[in-house]
Amino acid sequence: MVTRAFVINQSGSVTPRHAFVTGGTGFVGLNLVQQLKTAGWDVTALHRANSDLRYLSRFSPTLVQGEITDSASLLAALPSGIDTLFHVAGNTNMWRKGNAEQTRDNIEGTRNVVDAAIIKGVRRLVVTSSIAAYGPISGEITEATPSRAAGSSVNYELTKWQAQEIARAAVSRGLEVVIMQPGAIMGPYDIGTWSRMFTLVRDGKLDAVPDAGLTFAHVHEVVAAHIAAADKGENGGSYLLGGENRSMLDLIQIIERLLGKPAKAKVVPTTVLKVVAAVGDFASNFTGKQPALTPEMAKMFGSRGTISVAKAQRELGFKIVPLEAMAKDCYDWMVAEARI
Repeated sequence: MVTRAFVINQSGSVTPRHAFVTGGTGFVGLNLVQQLKTAGWDVTALHRANSDLRYLSRFSPTLVQGEITDSASLLAALPSGIDTLFHVAGNTNMWRKGNAEQTRDNIEGTRNVVDAAIIKGVRRLVVTSSIAAYGPISGEITEATPSRAAGSSVNYELTKWQAQEIARAAVSRGLEVVIMQPGAIMGPYDIGTWSRMFTLVRDGKLDAVPDAGLTFAHVHEVVAAHIAAADKGENGGSYLLGGENRSMLDLIQIIERLLGKPAKAKVVPTTVLKVVAAVGDFASNFTGKQPALTPEMAKMFGSRGTISVAKAQRELGFKIVPLEAMAKDCYDWMVAEARI
């Protein structure tokens, strides 16, 4: 039996805690809705008219239709008096031909969410940003590290930074705002992010691996930090959410072992990737199809940043999970769902 979460108002009355979630049909959003419901929150989840609701419906949130890029539909879908709005929706496009839509989703969508939250009296907005909001930075990154995303040629980095700063600026308008900045996320309900590596390895299509360093975070810990931020997060502050700093090769070798495949993956230098990406991008002018490796992907693979999660550990109870454990959780979920 789930105990409902309540909040005591200034008048002394007690009301159930109510969360509104954008991006609830995605990887992070699904896990967030699941944890919120388990913790006893009332949850309203926004979805598009054509969204696949088969996983989200398992957790029985109140479903409302609308789009963050349509301010009227968003306002109509957002109830008044929401305790915490979790803005998880975002566009992770990594190709120049998707930049216009990405800018609309990440920038205008976030601006609409902020405006709607203020109009409808939301207490706190928790925004899912990304480590990418720091731009092309190498070395250790903390929350005090100045972002270089404003000058980045990778639209994902630029728009994630712009979106989080639009949200942060709303503090001056009376809205409480907390920014979450995860690294590479792994775990169950991954419907198309790192889970794709499992099918590529299974099918023998991933022998060449970028010479890339990443910081990995378990999705359960990422969403637990989001929920903790509803009460404990610094108003106007940000939190880096990462974990073990490992290579792409480490991840693929773990996946090879989980699948019982021979260790075939070899590292390809970043310079080679950039040439391959440039050729594929040029060819796309004739095919109209996105290349498997875009110049934006190749550029981001060249970054070697490592992040400090000390602030999230101290203030939100964030925990680092071994890469092997989170990859196993992702694999077990894929097997259970017959996705591999």
